[in-house]
Amino acid sequence: MWELIKAGGWLMLPIILCSIAAMGIIVERLWTLRISRVSPPHLLGQVWRLVKDKKLNAQKLKEIRASSPLGEVLAAGLANSKHGREVMKECIEESASRVIHELERYLSALGTIAAVAPLLGLLGTILGMIEIFSGFMEGGMANPAVLASGIGKALITTAAGLVVAIPAVFFHRFFVRRVDELVIAMEQEAIKLVEVLQGDREVDFAEVSKA
Repeated sequence: MWELIKAGGWLMLPIILCSIAAMGIIVERLWTLRISRVSPPHLLGQVWRLVKDKKLNAQKLKEIRASSPLGEVLAAGLANSKHGREVMKECIEESASRVIHELERYLSALGTIAAVAPLLGLLGTILGMIEIFSGFMEGGMANPAVLASGIGKALITTAAGLVVAIPAVFFHRFFVRRVDELVIAMEQEAIKLVEVLQGDREVDFAEVSKA
């Protein structure tokens, strides 16, 4: 492995750094974007039970806000429910925009790594080819075996860049899709909360309240 890194030249260093950064982002996002952490399935039922039993106070509201991103959105609506439907919706939207920003953290960096890594690999290959053919221009024709060996070494950076880029592209798209699903789920829960508290309809929370 060390021989391959040495053969790839100095551009292997930024490619390796990209791989480390991508791995860190992937692990952190896999942990952070868990559905059970972001949008607990029974949270709305628990909130409604507190409201119904008139046990929702400042301390409970603080606990709801700190429990999860969905809790932060619901807490924003609960704290402003007395000011009417429109104000409640505006507060929920403002809170949701902050939550979405947090959910999307590092995704642009992962996408950048996915785009840059193969370009770094290609640059390393081109520089390696230039070096090889420059040597031929100075020393005359070379042995075909030597030429093949030099080209093989030059292609190492391209291979390394692709090894980093392929999983980065996969996980970037996976996380973008996961964020979209989480946002839709939180939006549906927030809509239910608004409609119930503003008296627009009755929602059955019996099953989720038992959890």
